[in-house]
Amino acid sequence: MSIKVAIVPVTAYQQNCSIIKCETTGSLAIVDPGGDIDKILDAVKQLDGTVEKVILTHGHMDHCAASDVLRQKFSVPIEGPHQEDSFWIDQLPASCKMSGMPHADPFVPDRWLEDGDTVTVGAQTLQVLHCPGHTPGHVVFIYNDQRVAWVGDVIFQGSIGRTDFPRGNHEHLVTAIREKLFPLGDDITFIPGHGPTSTFGHERQTNPFVSDSQYG
Repeated sequence: MSIKVAIVPVTAYQQNCSIIKCETTGSLAIVDPGGDIDKILDAVKQLDGTVEKVILTHGHMDHCAASDVLRQKFSVPIEGPHQEDSFWIDQLPASCKMSGMPHADPFVPDRWLEDGDTVTVGAQTLQVLHCPGHTPGHVVFIYNDQRVAWVGDVIFQGSIGRTDFPRGNHEHLVTAIREKLFPLGDDITFIPGHGPTSTFGHERQTNPFVSDSQYG
């Protein structure tokens, strides 16, 4: 059993929207569709599968503004993030207007996610970890079979998520990275919300914000 992944940078923020395909069933999940719906639909067409759901790491506009449009287009559920991010989703219209992004209405996910939950994509199962700090309701998805993680804006290659937004918390973010993510294994490749992929091991050794040399 395995998955294929297409990464589609969307919006002016070049946010990494992912489309995950279960190769066993052909089912697709769209991760963090922030905008540029035509680009996302092109990737869906190229993967040649059936969209089963939308899954969200957190409620910032560049990660979720296109979610409800896709939910209605494909008649599929939205799963995630954690309910602590509901206030971000509620202010989507104001956030989009302030940043110059196309208008997006508030929405309510079909399922809020908790730490320890699982999300299925066809026959595959993703583990859910609640990793607050960048936002209070941020979650991360782990696919253990292929040692891949979708970490949203928790950690990047050489950096970590901002914590100066409302209800951000630097201490919580560092704790989530070092105590929840790094122990999963150095070999896990992660797809961040922006920028290139990396591994937990590389960041544990070199990331100036969370490396072992900083906290060892």
